[in-house]
Amino acid sequence: QLQLVESGGGLVQAGSSLRLSCVASGRTFIMGWFRQALGKEREFVGVVRWNGGTTEYSDSVKRRFTISRDNAKNTMYLQMNSLKPEDTAVYYCAARVKFSANIVSEAVYDYWGQGTQVTVSS
Repeated sequence: QLQLVESGGGLVQAGSSLRLSCVASGRTFIMGWFRQALGKEREFVGVVRWNGGTTEYSDSVKRRFTISRDNAKNTMYLQMNSLKPEDTAVYYCAARVKFSANIVSEAVYDYWGQGTQVTVSS
């Protein structure tokens, strides 16, 4: 059973930066970030393929957020720059161990972290 542990959330002002981390207890095929704002559905933020390190992002965070990984530490990072109040949400780390052609749908992820709150004040 893969375990994911997130850290790094907090309260920041608009325009600030924040970095989230997610440590996996084992190897994965993909690791992704999702977020859920109060009263809204959970949405895809971005994903990294563990082999090769290629990434994909949602349009709402592209060019502001960057996902990276540290293979040796089985850790994924989400660097969030130019934060906006609308980025306020609980951010979840998710992972899938086996291959999937679809890597952006919430349904393909088998393992989830506990979530970390990110609040951006205006």
